[in-house]
Amino acid sequence: MVKNALILLSGGLDSLVSLGLVRKNYGTMLALTFDYGQKAVKDEIEASAKICDYYKIYHKVIDLGWLKEITATSLVSDREVPTNISDYRESMKAVWVPNRNGLFLNVAACFADAEGYHDIIIGANKEEGQTFPDNTIEFANSVTEEFKYSTLVKPQVIAPLINYSKNDIVEKALENEIPLELVKSCYNGGNKHCGKCESCLRLRQALEYNGADKYINLLF
Repeated sequence: MVKNALILLSGGLDSLVSLGLVRKNYGTMLALTFDYGQKAVKDEIEASAKICDYYKIYHKVIDLGWLKEITATSLVSDREVPTNISDYRESMKAVWVPNRNGLFLNVAACFADAEGYHDIIIGANKEEGQTFPDNTIEFANSVTEEFKYSTLVKPQVIAPLINYSKNDIVEKALENEIPLELVKSCYNGGNKHCGKCESCLRLRQALEYNGADKYINLLF
């Protein structure tokens, strides 16, 4: 049986590489990109659309504007996104959005249940799991368990990068010819990555580690 899958796609490194690694395993795929009023939303939507076009999958943007109203996170407010970061745990607190991945996965489960998608792909990874609890395998497995009760289809949450650091993720992207030129990982948005926010720092360090100067010059 050919399986179908949904993917949470932000246009960033983790969701792009997750898609590139699993695309061949599925028939129909649908990518969901979420607009919750984040600073980089325009760039995330544009990048995700290009990625979906590249991999020939369906793309849908979900409006969650109300989420902006209940959070003071620097991703959506006038507060500046942290830079000059010495402790990622402090950065995590500043960019935390209440139950974001839990909400995203439950929205995806609605589509899975209604339209018969078997798996839901998320870009959770080992490195960010050290500071973001919703980037851990325990979280993914717990949500999968929830879906056994809240859906009829019972989709499984799949995290292809769960054992990978950012260095590993870029290495996998290069090995599998995943189009890193399409990445938009910056929390601030813009034509070029700011190079200062947590997401940019992790991406640039991983590119440098892998000697991917081509993409450093292109993205930053």
